[in-house]
Amino acid sequence: MQLKKDDKVKVIAGKDKGKVGKVLKVIQKKNRVLVENINVVKRHTKPNAQNRQGGILESEAPIHWSNVMLMCNKCIEPVRVKNKILDDGKKVRVCRKCNEIIDA
Repeated sequence: MQLKKDDKVKVIAGKDKGKVGKVLKVIQKKNRVLVENINVVKRHTKPNAQNRQGGILESEAPIHWSNVMLMCNKCIEPVRVKNKILDDGKKVRVCRKCNEIIDA
């Protein structure tokens, strides 16, 4: 999986197609990512110790990583990524369109 926390991604499939958001969490075992303000679902909850009021809560649900693409800061569009090993031995992600290093 080429995605990490705090990456900027664009949704390419599903009900939120075309939206851009930041990755909040990566769930490796299930091949899913949690993206800010994407795939918002409503959950009806009863009053309990944590939530005294109860009611309808909105939260993000994870989406499959294949439905999002990483955004390049230089191209300002979704791109495919390749891995490259630098001279100092560090492994970085590189944009396939402009060869810009994505990792800071």
